[in-house]
Amino acid sequence: MKNLKMKKEFKVIADLLPHNSRVLDVGCGDGSLMDLLKKKKNIEVRGLELNQDNVQQCIHKGLPVIQGNAETELHQFPDQSFDFVVLSQTLQAFYKPEKVLKDLLRIGKSVIISIPNFGYWKVRAKLLFFGEMPVTKTLPNTWYNTPNLHMCTIKDLFNFCDEKNIIIKKVVGVNENKTSLIKKRNLEIKNLFSKLGIFLIG
Repeated sequence: MKNLKMKKEFKVIADLLPHNSRVLDVGCGDGSLMDLLKKKKNIEVRGLELNQDNVQQCIHKGLPVIQGNAETELHQFPDQSFDFVVLSQTLQAFYKPEKVLKDLLRIGKSVIISIPNFGYWKVRAKLLFFGEMPVTKTLPNTWYNTPNLHMCTIKDLFNFCDEKNIIIKKVVGVNENKTSLIKKRNLEIKNLFSKLGIFLIG
């Protein structure tokens, strides 16, 4: 999931995190983001990852990781036990994303979430003109083998936070190597032209 094309995402996430903070990376994959945060910002980081091979890669890199399913294991973490909790392109793969979000907001003083944007114009065009579920760099799987269960747009997550009274501190849109701030006044256009949305909430 976390490949070379996502390094821009990692840079944005790293820029949102202060030096020497305590961070939990939920769905940490092979530990690439944790490794970056540890080396570049001296962040005390811990990972939670389901895949055994990814867990082994984290251990090989000397990164602290717990093997487990976020949907069933987050209850073990005490309230406000981390400064930040990071969830990178994983929210859409949970059966109950709202419950996971509640746990993340309980565990972390702030939460950073990134999502592939189903409202991106190329995704819309694929559905509109070809009548097929889109396959893109941020949505690389076909409909029958995708791990994604709850696809949403940047606008959807923006509205969800408003409905649930979750404070949105910052939203960054990512498109290739370009980033831009997303606010209510430019939400419609940024929802159309951002491949990825990165939310700082809490």
